[in-house]
Formats: sequence, C-alpha cells, structure tokens
Amino acid sequence: MRLRQMAVAFLLNEEQEVLFLQKREKGTFLAGHLVPIGGHIDGEEINDPKKACIREIEEETGLKSDYIEDLSLRYIFLRMKDNQEIRIQYVFFGNISKNSTLTESDEGSLEWLDCMEIPNRNVSATTIEIAKHYMELGTSTEKIYVGSMKSLNGIPEITWALIEDWEPALFNL
Repeated sequence: MRLRQMAVAFLLNEEQEVLFLQKREKGTFLAGHLVPIGGHIDGEEINDPKKACIREIEEETGLKSDYIEDLSLRYIFLRMKDNQEIRIQYVFFGNISKNSTLTESDEGSLEWLDCMEIPNRNVSATTIEIAKHYMELGTSTEKIYVGSMKSLNGIPEITWALIEDWEPALFNL
C-alpha cells in the first residue's frame, strides 16, 4: 500500500472569494478541473506540510509567503485511491488581497470564485465538501478537523471529526 501526501491552500480575499487554479485540459491530474492551489509534498517536506503548501503557492501563483496572512492548517483529509494508495491531504486556509499580483504557471490559469459558487463549478467532491464544511462551521473556529471520504449510495460524503488533545483534559496536565 502506497502513501501519498498533498498540501493545498484555500486562499480567500476580502470579498470571501477563493483563488483556484483552472487546470489545463491536457494535464494528467484533474485535467480541466478547478482546484485549490497546491500539490504533492516532496520528500524533505514530509514533516512540514505548511512548507510544501507555501512552495506550491509560490510555484502556482508567484505569491511569496509574506503576502499571505494567517495561513493555517484547518483540515486533514484521508481517502483511499483504487485500494492501492492512501492519500493524505493537508488543507490550509489563508488570506490574500484581491489586488495581489499573481503570476500564472504552466499548470493552468488562476480564477477567483465566490464560496457559494464552488458546488456549481467543475471541482472535485472533496473540494465541495471542504468548502461546505468551512462555510458551515470553519469560519467560526480555528480548530482542525479530519475527514475521510466514503460513498453513500454512490454519492461522495465526508465524515468529519475534530482533532483535540485529550490528554491534558483527562489528566489535568
């Protein structure tokens, strides 16, 4: 069984629009889809997914880390791919100005998308579920949630759980 890790960012502007990458039609991974900014975690980043996320943001948008405010881990998402690969996706949320100077990469074009419009566009079920959960709960907390994808009668669904440190509460440490 293989393990693949990815780090992505939902970058929001002051109008609560999210910056997406419109993947080229001839790309190999999610060709033609709108995807959050991000990608695979390289070997030296395995214990620092935020570092990978910042690298991917710079590669895909040209933005340096000092133009991103409050970039923080909000979700860890798990899924099985073809019963041969476990995928772990670290999902960060951060804020950037809509007036930021963006540089498109060869992976696709950049597009701002209103949060309410996400389910109506060509995005993955994972992206829809993360955006839905964030709009319902995530905007009011900075806690981290873990989710796992399942199929409910052929319809993708994520089961969410809050990650908490139970030891201090249990042992009064």
